Amino acid sequence: MHTLVFLSTRQVLQCQPAACQALPLLPRELFPLLFKVAFMDKKTVVLRELVHTWPFPLLSFQQLLQECAHCSRALLQERPSTESMQAVILGLTARLHTPEPGASTQPLCRKHALRVLDMTGLLDDGVEQDPGTMSMWDCTAAVARTCIAQQQGGATEPGPAPVPVEVRVDLRVNRASYAFLREALRSSVGSPLRLCCRDLRAEDLPMRNTVALLQLLDAGCLRRVDLRFNNLGLRGLSVIIPHVARFQHLASLRLHYVHGDSRQPSVDGEDNFRYFLAQMGRFTCLRELSMGSSLLSGRLDQLLSTLQSPLESLELAFCALLPEDLRFLARSPHAAHLKKLDLSGNDLSGSQLAPFQGLLQASAATLLHLELTECQLADTQLLATLPILTRCASLRYLGLYGNPLSMAGLKELLRDSAVQAELRTVVHPFPVDCYEGLPWPPPASVLLEASINEEKFARVEAELHQLLLASGRAHVLWTTDIYGRLAADYFSL
Repeated sequence: MHTLVFLSTRQVLQCQPAACQALPLLPRELFPLLFKVAFMDKKTVVLRELVHTWPFPLLSFQQLLQECAHCSRALLQERPSTESMQAVILGLTARLHTPEPGASTQPLCRKHALRVLDMTGLLDDGVEQDPGTMSMWDCTAAVARTCIAQQQGGATEPGPAPVPVEVRVDLRVNRASYAFLREALRSSVGSPLRLCCRDLRAEDLPMRNTVALLQLLDAGCLRRVDLRFNNLGLRGLSVIIPHVARFQHLASLRLHYVHGDSRQPSVDGEDNFRYFLAQMGRFTCLRELSMGSSLLSGRLDQLLSTLQSPLESLELAFCALLPEDLRFLARSPHAAHLKKLDLSGNDLSGSQLAPFQGLLQASAATLLHLELTECQLADTQLLATLPILTRCASLRYLGLYGNPLSMAGLKELLRDSAVQAELRTVVHPFPVDCYEGLPWPPPASVLLEASINEEKFARVEAELHQLLLASGRAHVLWTTDIYGRLAADYFSL
């Protein structure tokens, strides 16, 4: 349901030229709703003029495009419209090319000129987008081109220089986009349009390019660095990490393929690892650490002991963890603060099971998100863990995909998890009952690639649904779709 104010605002915007003429006469308090409706309905002429004449110091997508009292639609949960995004950028360009009026001639609606345009928080689901929507790559490119054009073109009207605007964005960069993004960051220095990166994600970027990009970022703005598919190794990481460590307000660090396997030590490898640990000790605000696909066997204590503050999110997927790694983590200060824990790809079925249960017990009071994909957990291990798992009273998400569980094990989990009132999503595997001729114990690769009996699985889905309905939990999603729902981002927990 929409409020009368919302419906009236939508009606006002039907005739865009008239709406633009009326903007100086409308109360400032209507501008936030005008922006949301214009963005939603692709009223690009009005949207451009709204940005051009924005009466507040801050224009924040996260504030304006969320669910509100007038409209329950949360636009931040949808891919942004290309037309609307382009209109915002054109409005910003027009704003920068218009000199600030003097105090005696300044209209009421421009009393507080725009100082910050915050475009962070847009949906980035990593899937193929509709041609009418913008991906994060597209948004990065559009903002970068605006920065370069602003520096090259300069002001087009005489008079006082425009008041600078800080544009806060989440940047995505790869080999193809690196050159013009670097140029955009260089261009924004001393420009009326100052580009400020909140979250940086660099994919498959050479080491020297990664360093060059980090050197251009504002140390006061950056909260996350995410380096993906770079296969740095310890040698490459030892070059990059001091440039990351200068960001003292960094809250999230996501690294991958950091090889520190103590079973194959080398002098250079040990030196690089010690240097990496020393740099990690410089972070004072770090709350999330992701070290996916890094060989950390027997070294988790060295890594986590260097950190100055307890982590709230720890991702250790496919890190070949040993029982002593899990025991250390359970005893460490981090365990009692963890909101998100990802142990996917670590075998928890043998000697690691008891240490894992100890870790689960230590983090039960705070844990919101638990990912255990491909951990070789069969019915026996799951049933032994259920008494501890169900003590995680605040748990919202449980990922068990790729584990050899039967229908009987899933039903036991469904029944016992009834006490977890906050649980909203369970990503479960296809039950082993639905496969034909499955070897035992089945490797994760077999569970992921082997075909299932669709008729049997349809019956399983129907039975699970009926059990949820019977227990009054129709709102809880039980699914095998690991791609349709994104794992919760730490900052959204």
